[in-house]
Amino acid sequence: MTTAPQAAVTPLALVAGASRGLGLLIARELGRRGHRLVICARSAAELDVARATLAADGLDVRSAVCDVADADAVDSLVASVEQQDGPIDVAVLVAGVIQVGPLASLTRDHFREAIDIMLWGPINLGLAVSGPMKSRGYGRIGVITSIGGLVPVPHLLPYSTAKFGAVGFSAGLRSELAGTGVKVTTVAPGLMRTGSHLRAEFTGNQAAEYSWFAPSATFPVLAMNPEKAAARIVDGVLAGRAYVLLSVLTKVASRVNGLAPSTTSGLLGLAARFLPSGPPARSTTTSQGHEVEARLKPLPAAAMKVITLLGRSSARRLNQHPPG
Repeated sequence: MTTAPQAAVTPLALVAGASRGLGLLIARELGRRGHRLVICARSAAELDVARATLAADGLDVRSAVCDVADADAVDSLVASVEQQDGPIDVAVLVAGVIQVGPLASLTRDHFREAIDIMLWGPINLGLAVSGPMKSRGYGRIGVITSIGGLVPVPHLLPYSTAKFGAVGFSAGLRSELAGTGVKVTTVAPGLMRTGSHLRAEFTGNQAAEYSWFAPSATFPVLAMNPEKAAARIVDGVLAGRAYVLLSVLTKVASRVNGLAPSTTSGLLGLAARFLPSGPPARSTTTSQGHEVEARLKPLPAAAMKVITLLGRSSARRLNQHPPG
């Protein structure tokens, strides 16, 4: 009597920070490559939209509200996914926050928020999934860092602080798990046209800060096509590569900084002097990009909408539209 072969189990991917932007694209890419999906983020409303978008593509997806800065919540989520959905084969941490402004306008709260999401987030998820993966002898973990985690970008100090830490954790976790079958990939993108300029947070002279950041995050020469970026990220994570450096600018900046760190520091300091100065944090608030743009005078606002047309198109596709 011949026993019928058992059907292969469809692999499962957990994507944290998948309600919009790059995270949504990475989830879609994994789903199109045959993975069942569990997506999580802090906003239930945004997750509902993301889940419906992915389901409309015919993908097998469920969502769960989870703040990656909360270690207990992440542990509970991973345990529930492993119990209800099956073993997690792939875990990708994409959640992030972008805070733009000069040092004079930053507070400890800005640093705390950035570190909680973009450093503790990878730590919390990495620790939660690596144990079960190690026990099974297989797993793929992707940590989305940034060019800002390799070279400190002016007026993005909280962001760079957290991303530098995430690079160190991700690379170190890979070394700690060597030989276990679990591979950790450190992903360092440059700017991407995801529409993030509308949801980034601005301090100091907010209109001036928005006026340099929004075009930078949109221009084709500076900002990468997000769909292509997501495909390359998923390629690298599934292959278990140590690093995925996206964009020529990221590769050049990291190598130049490694070879000539003093020169790089001097150039970055010079660039910072050309960026807007602003009032101290105690005399200003933090606003998202769409709020800043809404306060611009009619002519600058119209010009900005034209300049950032490609970014707006991405924002509509990737659930980056303003809340409300």
